Amino acid sequence: MKKYLAIFRIRFINSLQYRIAALAGLATNCAWGVMLILGFAAFYRTAPEAFPMTFSQTASYIWLQQMIFVMVAIWLNDSEIIEAVRDGAIAYELVRPMDIYNRWFFQLTAKRLAGLILRGGPTLLVAFLLPYPYNLSLPPDGIQFFWFLLSIVLSLCVIIIFTLFMYISLFYTMSFRGTQLMVAGLTLFLAGGIIPIPFFPEPFQNIAQLLPFAAMQDTPLRIYSGHIVNTAIFQVIGIQIFWIVILLIAGRITIKHALKRVIVQGG
Repeated sequence: MKKYLAIFRIRFINSLQYRIAALAGLATNCAWGVMLILGFAAFYRTAPEAFPMTFSQTASYIWLQQMIFVMVAIWLNDSEIIEAVRDGAIAYELVRPMDIYNRWFFQLTAKRLAGLILRGGPTLLVAFLLPYPYNLSLPPDGIQFFWFLLSIVLSLCVIIIFTLFMYISLFYTMSFRGTQLMVAGLTLFLAGGIIPIPFFPEPFQNIAQLLPFAAMQDTPLRIYSGHIVNTAIFQVIGIQIFWIVILLIAGRITIKHALKRVIVQGG
């Protein structure tokens, strides 16, 4: 475990150096968050009772969405992994005394957590300073906040394990772009990245809540805002754990099969 923690620490510290990019991302997050909230505000003024969430809950949902943007963004790739598979440097990874799946997991986790700190922290501060109900409100109570923290950790695990499938696909296709574009669009929509899942039509909403995409973003955001409470929290967290187990097993089987097919030419 020490070697994987060392990889995590090195990649985390390295990713924290991109401060200028983080400032640009902060400006984008804040501008996009304000624009979305003002857009929803126009609809809420027309018929607030027609929406499944209060306006304050929706505003909190959007601000948290902007805060964890880097963590959730499937389309943000790791060029080191992609180039290693493409140019054959993966051979060096395979002879090292470590599991390549675990190495990639800690590497991707460190990069996304660093991005979350650099862009999410300042976004969080800006969101709290805005006037009610356009600001990021506090969760209903401390217990709700605890469940949110647990859910966001599980959410990160689902995201990383799911993302690993795209990198494993490189062993079969040697092209990352097509897979990335298809998966990114699907994930963005079904995770509640365009509109919250409670705003979906009811039959489709029930299906979307059971998919792994909701476990990536929608679940922790709705727990924080107070839209998911009491026993419903256990149900959605159970779904997150379920997908972590399923995706982890499937990922292990897939990479084991992929590594059996690896042929590195040259010397």
